Amino acid sequence: MAADSGPIANFQDLLARARARGSRRCVVACAEDCAAVEALRAARQAGIAEGALYGDEQRIATICQSQKFAATDFEIHNTASQAESIRQAISDAATRGDFLMKGQVDTATFMRGVLDEGLGLRGDRILSHVALLELPTYKKVLFVTDGGINAELDLRRKTDIVRNAVGLARMLGIARPRVALLSAVEKITLGIADTLDWAIVTKMGDQGEFGDAVIEGPLALDIAFSPEAAKIKRVASEVSGNVDILVVPSLATGNILAKGLQYLGGAKGAGIIVGARKPIVMLSRADSPETKLYSIALGNLAS
Repeated sequence: MAADSGPIANFQDLLARARARGSRRCVVACAEDCAAVEALRAARQAGIAEGALYGDEQRIATICQSQKFAATDFEIHNTASQAESIRQAISDAATRGDFLMKGQVDTATFMRGVLDEGLGLRGDRILSHVALLELPTYKKVLFVTDGGINAELDLRRKTDIVRNAVGLARMLGIARPRVALLSAVEKITLGIADTLDWAIVTKMGDQGEFGDAVIEGPLALDIAFSPEAAKIKRVASEVSGNVDILVVPSLATGNILAKGLQYLGGAKGAGIIVGARKPIVMLSRADSPETKLYSIALGNLAS
């Protein structure tokens, strides 16, 4: 998507832009997933995506029947096992599909297939998960990363996580993304290791490592959102009150933050993995059809 179309305003805008872009081929691994099948049918009706489903053909047909629509709405590939479903779907996505989607399978099992270099989807860059959120209390969509993949974070991984998120933000029309590198404090503190890494990443941003972007850290969460908090704490910040991307110091932090904003803060959500050769839509198996539809639209725009 061209960046000159302007930033995504909200999730209805996300769906509208995906419709305008035209349908893309979404390949689903372990597609015996009621919410995913329902979302894909809605995506097909909206002209956002066509589904290529890998899994137990009979179970997928039963899901379609239970939701009162035809299995012929999809391209269904019968597989004998979960492992075969993952392998075939990833190979298809790498060669013919526009993006991959995780179905009814746990993340660790799915990611083992994605990271298999022989299947052709893994690229040179570290993969990272980005949650896109529309909050009722914030003026624009918000990116949170990485709350889905990288449990062990060294400086290189943190750098790639920032680069991946900035690239996705630009795809969604944000010409100059504002990035907050989150920590418990806003000062370099020897006892808090991530503050040292964030200071280095901030310096890299100042030197143009991430292109035209504003990178600030370490920053506490209150400063990222409140110019008043920044004023009280005497922190000069271009990001404060206008942040686009929150980069978290750990996987657990990102997972809790994104889900907390959804379940407690009323946020709408979508999720995607970036850094591979094709985008990968990845959500919780408990996510709603609506969330999965938004994620399919995000996959369309990122492909």
